[in-house]
Amino acid sequence: MNSQRDLPRDIGEFIRDLRRNARISLRQLAEQAGVSNPYLSQIERGLRKPSAEVLHQLAGALRVSTPLMYLRAGLLDSRDGQGVLAAIAADPDLTVPQKQSLTQIYETFRRENARAGESGPQAAQEPAEEPAKRPARKAAGKATPRAGRPRKTSTTPTEE
Repeated sequence: MNSQRDLPRDIGEFIRDLRRNARISLRQLAEQAGVSNPYLSQIERGLRKPSAEVLHQLAGALRVSTPLMYLRAGLLDSRDGQGVLAAIAADPDLTVPQKQSLTQIYETFRRENARAGESGPQAAQEPAEEPAKRPARKAAGKATPRAGRPRKTSTTPTEE
C-alpha cells in the first residue's frame, strides 16, 4: 500500500474525494462530523493526522465504514482480519463509490452472519446440508378451520 509517511496525505485525499463525491462542502462535512472547519481542512491537505475518534465521526458523516477509514489512515492492516477491506481500499481499478458499496455489502454480510451465530469464513467453506423434507401442511381429508368461523367442538346439544 503506501508508506507510513504518506498515510496522513493519503487519508486526507481519501476524505476529500469522498466529500466531493458526496457533493458536500468542507464546512458541511465539518459540521456533520462535529469537527472544526480549519481542522478538517488541515486533515484533507495532509497537515494533520486525525485520531481514531475523528475518523469514526467522519466515516459516519460520509456514510462509509469506520474500518475502511482506519485502513486508509494506517490504523488497521490485513493482519487485523480486515484483508477484504484492505483489498477493496487498495484496488486502483475501483472508483470511490464502488469501494463504498463493496465495503458496505461485505460488512452487512458479516453482521448477518454474526447475528445468525455463524462463523463467517467457516460457514462458507462447509458444504450445505440437504434440507429436510417438510411434512405436508394438511393431513389428507382434514380441513383446517377458517378464521372467523366458530369451531364445532361437540355434536351433543348443550342444556341451558
